Amino acid sequence: MLKKIMLHTKHSIKCVFLIVIAVFLVVGIVAYLYKPTYRVILNGELIGYTENKGKLQAKINEYVKNGDGQNVAYVEVENMPEYQLCLLKKDIVPNDDEIYTKVTEQGTPYYRYYAVLENQQEVLYVSNFSEAETVVKGLKEKDSSNMDNITIAEKYETELKDFTGTDDAIAKLYKEPVKVVEVAKTSNTSTSSSSGTVNTATTISGGKASLGISLIKPVSGIITSRFAASSRIRSSAHTGLDIATSAGTPVKAAASGTVTFSGWKGSYGKLLVITHSNGVQTYYGHCSSLYAQVGQTVSQGETICAVGSTGNSTGPHLHFEIRINGVAYNPQNYLY
Repeated sequence: MLKKIMLHTKHSIKCVFLIVIAVFLVVGIVAYLYKPTYRVILNGELIGYTENKGKLQAKINEYVKNGDGQNVAYVEVENMPEYQLCLLKKDIVPNDDEIYTKVTEQGTPYYRYYAVLENQQEVLYVSNFSEAETVVKGLKEKDSSNMDNITIAEKYETELKDFTGTDDAIAKLYKEPVKVVEVAKTSNTSTSSSSGTVNTATTISGGKASLGISLIKPVSGIITSRFAASSRIRSSAHTGLDIATSAGTPVKAAASGTVTFSGWKGSYGKLLVITHSNGVQTYYGHCSSLYAQVGQTVSQGETICAVGSTGNSTGPHLHFEIRINGVAYNPQNYLY
């Protein structure tokens, strides 16, 4: 009995050994003749083979994200390829470049450029935002009278517009400024004229003083420059708060009082000042239009002017100040 068991075991070991050898031979033959690769299917059709699907797909994704031409923002590709693992004869060469071409040629490129608008109408087009900024800056330096109506819009289209050079764009958009006659200053910090009297000293206080009156927000918007902040566009600390919103937005009186200045004031552009009780004044700068005149009494919440970008300004916003006896205080201690 033991002899039969040993004989049977010996035969079993031989069989297992032969099977292992056979498997190794088959694997060796397959490895010699074939290589693992991926079929690439697009829209249900076999378009080729790739050994590295990750690298190929990354290249396609990069094209979709950024395109491959000037001003191309992205490319819309309706269908992406599918990959199926398979064994391919070693004499068949993968065709990654051909696959990439077939996938990307079905894409629709979207171009990014910038439109310069006047009164919300597209007037001309430039290649990038830097050029658009150069155009706006050039118009500001020339004090073009239409600055309040000039805006920039980022565009994404399947066709490019004809671009205008920055110098030609400035020349096309420029409009002669309205002449403003100013009365000579009576001191370094105040001006008296038919527009009233205004104090523009850069004296500021970081504290919070009691106003003795209640205030409401003159406009709603995004705060783009805070009190006491420094900037490349101003030579001293910021005496107010900048609230960005669209040009023409009505500005309300923060509190009732008497208008003591309404006119043009240097870097403030069109400025309106209301004098309240207790030596408190509120300033509304860079306006596009002023609706209240000097000596006029206004009520809290009454529309007194409109948001603009006059004077030393980089875009439509309200410059709002609170002064007590000529000293500027942080508006965010009271509002916003």
